[in-house]
This record gives sequence, structure tokens and C-alpha cells, in this order.
Amino acid sequence: MAEIDRLVQDFLAQRKIAVVGVSDKRDTGCNLGYRRFKEAGYTVFAVNPRLTTFDGDPCYPDLTSIPEKPDAVFILANPRVTDQIVQQCVDLGIKHVWMHCMMGTKPGLAASITSVSPAAVELCHASGIAVIPGSCPNQFLKPDFGHALMRVLWRALGFMKISRHGSMKPT
Repeated sequence: MAEIDRLVQDFLAQRKIAVVGVSDKRDTGCNLGYRRFKEAGYTVFAVNPRLTTFDGDPCYPDLTSIPEKPDAVFILANPRVTDQIVQQCVDLGIKHVWMHCMMGTKPGLAASITSVSPAAVELCHASGIAVIPGSCPNQFLKPDFGHALMRVLWRALGFMKISRHGSMKPT
């Protein structure tokens, strides 16, 4: 089994997922992820400091405001936000983090459209947090045609490789 598949399987085995970066301004991959997790029976917590509700559910400004500790956190936000969220994961003892990147896990490939922060990835490793540094849960959790195609294409091009310890492989 490829390392990404093991990490994804472990992440998806968690039942309470915080989704950081939901938006009321436009429909995003984060919004889709939130809905897919919810449809699949997960307990899902929306996180965005600007919102108090999302899709009729409470929305929290940060992880520390969620009334029960999430098992895992999916982040689709600016890498600076990722740094803050990962520090909250460390503080709360959350052991599974997924940082979104549309272009798989190859460092630098999508520098302007990624949530991956190399510093946050290193903090995860140092803190015993299983981290997926790129890709998207929508490619694995009941993927639509476009997400399924991306998953196949990124694998074929080698953009889904993660080292044994969960770090991104160098380019």
C-alpha cells in the first residue's frame, strides 16, 4: 500500500473532523469536503473566524472553540493559517492533519494554490501528528468524476508520493 493510501485510510478512520476554511463567499473544495464528510456520517465541525454558521450548522472561529475535540483536521486555507491551526492541533493533542493542495503532494508544484506549510509539516512530525501534506479528501471520499480523474492523474505523474514518515518528497 502506498504511504498516501495508509495516511488517508488512517485519517478517514477518524469520526470527528474539523474542516478549516469553509466559505460563504463562494463554493469551494473546502465546502464540498465539509458536505462529503457529513454525508458519509462523520461528525463535522466548520471552522472560519468570520462565520457563526455554515450550512445551518455552528461554525467556530478556531479549533479551541469547538465544544468537543476533533479526531482530525482538514485545512484548506492560506499556509499562514495552516501554521496557526497546526499549533492548535499540537496544543489540543489532535493527531491527524490533512493540508489541502490541488496538485497532489509534490512540494512547490502549486505554491500559489496550496494550504501546505513546510513549517507546519515539520511541526506535525515533531509532535507525533500524522500529516497528509497535499492532495484532497474529495479525491478519496466518494469522488466525483473530476476528483477521481485528478487522483489517477496525480498518481501517474508521481505527484502523490509521501515518504515513510509522512513528509513531502523533495522535487
